[in-house]
Amino acid sequence: MVLEMKVPSPGESITEVEIAEWLVADGDYVEKDQAIAEVDSDKATLELPAEASGTITLKAEEGDAVEVGAVVCLIDTSAAKPEGGDVAPTKEVMKEEAPKKEASKPATETKTYATGTASPAAKKILDEKGIDSVSVSGSGKDGRITKEDAVNAVPSMGTPTGGNRGTSRSKMSMLRRKVAERLVEAKNTTAMLTTFNEVDMSPIFELRKQYKEDFKAKHGVGLGFMSFFTLAVVRALKMYPAVNSMIDGKEMLSYDFVDISIAVSGPKGLMVPVIRNAENLSFRGVESEVKRLAIRARDGQITVDEMTGGTFTISNGGVFGSMLSTPIINPPQSGILGMHNIVERPVAIDGKVEIRPIMFVALSYDHRIIDGKESVGFLVSVKEALENPTELLMNNDVKKALEM
Repeated sequence: MVLEMKVPSPGESITEVEIAEWLVADGDYVEKDQAIAEVDSDKATLELPAEASGTITLKAEEGDAVEVGAVVCLIDTSAAKPEGGDVAPTKEVMKEEAPKKEASKPATETKTYATGTASPAAKKILDEKGIDSVSVSGSGKDGRITKEDAVNAVPSMGTPTGGNRGTSRSKMSMLRRKVAERLVEAKNTTAMLTTFNEVDMSPIFELRKQYKEDFKAKHGVGLGFMSFFTLAVVRALKMYPAVNSMIDGKEMLSYDFVDISIAVSGPKGLMVPVIRNAENLSFRGVESEVKRLAIRARDGQITVDEMTGGTFTISNGGVFGSMLSTPIINPPQSGILGMHNIVERPVAIDGKVEIRPIMFVALSYDHRIIDGKESVGFLVSVKEALENPTELLMNNDVKKALEM
C-alpha cells in the first residue's frame, strides 16, 4: 500500500508552507513518527513526522512552496525493513559523513582548455563591465566562466589587494521573509514614535544578589531581569490602558488582560512567543514561562499558537550588547519596550556623583492612539517600578513576592 503524505495545517490562516529541509533521502526506509522534513510557515518552523513505516519517495524539493493539503511524499508501507534494522540516517549522522565524502575528492582539479574560458553570454557581460576574463575564477565545468560568474564579477577599483572578493546568494526562509514584511508594514502603516528614559538598576541588583540563590534552589529557575520588567509593564499597562490597545478598522480595541510577547532569537530568526495573562503571574511564574518558551524557541519546537496574539511586546537587545535602539512595533500591537545593556555610569545622587548600573530603555508606540503624555507616563511608571521594586512590585514583602 502506498500512503500519500499531505502537508498538515500548522495553524489558522496559514495556506502554504515551504520545504526548508528534507531530513531523509529519496528511497530511504523511515519509521513511523520519524521526523522526515522541516517545513517553514510564515510564523514558525515545524517538523513533519512520517505517518507510517516504509520506503519514502519525495515529491517536493527543498525550497518549494507547497499548499496545505498537498502531497509532499509517498510512503510504500509494504516495503520490507532493511536487514539489520537500518533506517534513514539522522540529519546529524549525514552531517558527520559529509566531510568524509569531501575528503575522497582529489586534492587538485585537472586544468583543461576550458579553464578560464568564458561562455558567450559571460564574455558579453565581462566586456560590458570592462573586466578581463583572466581575473575571473570560473565555477563551471572544468573551470569554465559561467554567466553567473560574470554577473557577480566586480571591476577592479584602484590597486588590487589579492584578497577574496567573492559573494554568495541564499534564499530567505518563509519565516524570515514574513518577518521582513511585517517590519516594513509596521513602519509604513503606523505613526511610530519612540521615547527614551534610563533606569538605575541598583535596587534590582541588590535584590538578586540577596535572593537569587535561594530563589533558584526553591523554584528551579533563575531570578532574572525579565520578571521585574514584565511585572513593571503589567503595572504600567493598568495605569495607561491605551498602550494595551490596538486599532481595528475605525475602532480602538482595548484589553482587560495582558499577554506579553517576548522577542527571542531562534535558529530560524526572530521568534515572538507570548506569555499569557501575565497580570496573574508571580515572579516565579514569569521566570518559569520565559524559560519554557525560550527553550522551545531555541530547539525549534515553538508552535504557531504559542506565537499568536499578544497585546504588548518586550524586546531585550541588551543580551547582544545593544546600548540604545528604537524597537519596531509588533503589529497589530501599539507598543513595544526595548531593554538594553547595563553599563556603570556616573550619575548625580543628592548632589554627589556616584557610579550606578544604568540601563537605557525605549518605548516605541503608535501615535495614532497613544498620545505623548500617555507614552511618557507609561515609561516613567516602568522606570519607577524598576527603581523601587520592593514597594511597587512586591508590596513591601519581598519574601512573599518571591514565594520564599
